[in-house]
Amino acid sequence: MEGTIELENMEFFARHGCGEEERTAGGIFLVSLRIATDAEQASESDNLLDALDYQAAYNIVAREMATPSSLLEHVARRILAALYDELSGIRKATVKVSKLNPPLGGKVEKSSVSLSR
Repeated sequence: MEGTIELENMEFFARHGCGEEERTAGGIFLVSLRIATDAEQASESDNLLDALDYQAAYNIVAREMATPSSLLEHVARRILAALYDELSGIRKATVKVSKLNPPLGGKVEKSSVSLSR
Protein backbone atom coordinates (compact mmCIF):
# COMPACT_ATOMS: atom_id res chain seq x y z
CA MET A 1 0.00 0.00 0.00
CA GLU A 2 1.52 3.29 -1.12
CA GLY A 3 1.54 5.96 1.56
CA THR A 4 2.59 9.59 1.64
CA ILE A 5 3.95 11.45 4.62
CA GLU A 6 3.96 15.24 4.41
CA LEU A 7 5.51 17.76 6.75
CA GLU A 8 4.34 21.14 5.55
CA ASN A 9 5.78 24.61 6.14
CA MET A 10 8.22 23.74 8.90
CA GLU A 11 9.61 27.12 9.97
CA PHE A 12 13.28 27.76 10.71
CA PHE A 13 15.54 30.72 11.33
CA ALA A 14 18.67 30.13 9.25
CA ARG A 15 21.62 31.91 7.68
CA HIS A 16 21.37 30.85 4.03
CA GLY A 17 22.15 33.25 1.20
CA CYS A 18 24.78 34.47 -1.22
CA GLY A 19 25.24 37.88 0.35
CA GLU A 20 27.19 38.57 3.52
CA GLU A 21 24.23 40.53 4.90
CA GLU A 22 21.87 37.57 4.38
CA ARG A 23 24.20 35.23 6.20
CA THR A 24 24.88 37.69 9.04
CA ALA A 25 21.29 38.75 9.68
CA GLY A 26 19.68 35.42 8.79
CA GLY A 27 16.06 35.01 7.87
CA ILE A 28 12.96 32.88 8.08
CA PHE A 29 12.69 29.79 5.89
CA LEU A 30 9.90 27.30 5.31
CA VAL A 31 10.54 23.68 4.41
CA SER A 32 7.93 21.25 3.13
CA LEU A 33 8.63 17.57 2.78
CA ARG A 34 6.72 14.87 0.90
CA ILE A 35 7.84 11.26 1.26
CA ALA A 36 6.32 8.29 -0.57
CA THR A 37 6.68 5.02 1.33
CA ASP A 38 5.11 1.60 1.75
CA ALA A 39 2.48 2.08 4.47
CA GLU A 40 1.04 -1.46 4.39
CA GLN A 41 2.57 -2.81 7.59
CA ALA A 42 2.15 0.39 9.61
CA SER A 43 -1.49 0.75 8.58
CA GLU A 44 -2.19 -2.78 9.81
CA SER A 45 -0.03 -2.92 12.95
CA ASP A 46 -0.53 0.60 14.37
CA ASN A 47 3.11 0.34 15.50
CA LEU A 48 5.58 3.20 15.09
CA LEU A 49 8.39 0.72 14.44
CA ASP A 50 6.61 -0.27 11.20
CA ALA A 51 6.26 3.32 9.97
CA LEU A 52 8.61 5.86 8.50
CA ASP A 53 9.40 8.02 11.53
CA TYR A 54 8.48 11.59 10.65
CA GLN A 55 9.89 12.91 13.92
CA ALA A 56 13.25 11.63 12.68
CA ALA A 57 12.57 13.29 9.31
CA TYR A 58 11.86 16.60 11.06
CA ASN A 59 15.07 16.30 13.08
CA ILE A 60 17.08 15.74 9.89
CA VAL A 61 15.55 18.82 8.27
CA ALA A 62 16.21 20.94 11.37
CA ARG A 63 19.84 19.81 11.53
CA GLU A 64 20.47 20.55 7.84
CA MET A 65 18.76 23.94 8.06
CA ALA A 66 21.22 24.92 10.81
CA THR A 67 24.17 24.58 8.40
CA PRO A 68 24.54 27.76 6.28
CA SER A 69 24.60 27.47 2.49
CA SER A 70 24.72 30.01 -0.30
CA LEU A 71 22.00 28.36 -2.39
CA LEU A 72 18.61 26.90 -1.55
CA GLU A 73 19.38 24.14 -4.06
CA HIS A 74 22.31 23.06 -1.89
CA VAL A 75 20.19 23.03 1.26
CA ALA A 76 17.48 20.94 -0.46
CA ARG A 77 20.05 18.48 -1.81
CA ARG A 78 21.64 18.02 1.63
CA ILE A 79 18.24 17.38 3.18
CA LEU A 80 17.36 14.76 0.56
CA ALA A 81 20.74 13.04 0.89
CA ALA A 82 20.45 12.88 4.69
CA LEU A 83 16.88 11.55 4.54
CA TYR A 84 17.92 8.70 2.23
CA ASP A 85 21.05 7.99 4.27
CA GLU A 86 19.30 7.89 7.64
CA LEU A 87 15.76 6.63 7.01
CA SER A 88 14.67 3.39 5.42
CA GLY A 89 11.58 2.83 3.33
CA ILE A 90 11.66 6.00 1.23
CA ARG A 91 10.40 5.37 -2.30
CA LYS A 92 10.49 9.01 -3.40
CA ALA A 93 11.01 12.26 -1.56
CA THR A 94 10.46 15.89 -2.51
CA VAL A 95 11.73 18.80 -0.46
CA LYS A 96 10.75 22.43 -0.98
CA VAL A 97 12.83 25.15 0.69
CA SER A 98 11.42 28.68 0.72
CA LYS A 99 13.06 31.92 1.82
CA LEU A 100 10.59 34.48 3.11
CA ASN A 101 11.03 38.09 1.99
CA PRO A 102 14.11 37.48 -0.19
CA PRO A 103 16.22 40.61 -0.85
CA LEU A 104 15.36 41.04 -4.53
CA GLY A 105 14.74 44.79 -4.58
CA GLY A 106 10.94 44.58 -4.45
CA LYS A 107 8.08 43.02 -2.54
CA VAL A 108 8.37 39.24 -2.91
CA GLU A 109 6.64 36.92 -0.43
CA LYS A 110 9.13 34.08 -0.87
CA SER A 111 11.54 32.39 -3.22
CA SER A 112 11.47 28.59 -3.37
CA VAL A 113 13.41 25.64 -4.69
CA SER A 114 12.01 22.09 -4.92
CA LEU A 115 14.08 18.96 -5.51
CA SER A 116 12.93 15.36 -5.82
CA ARG A 117 14.75 12.07 -5.64
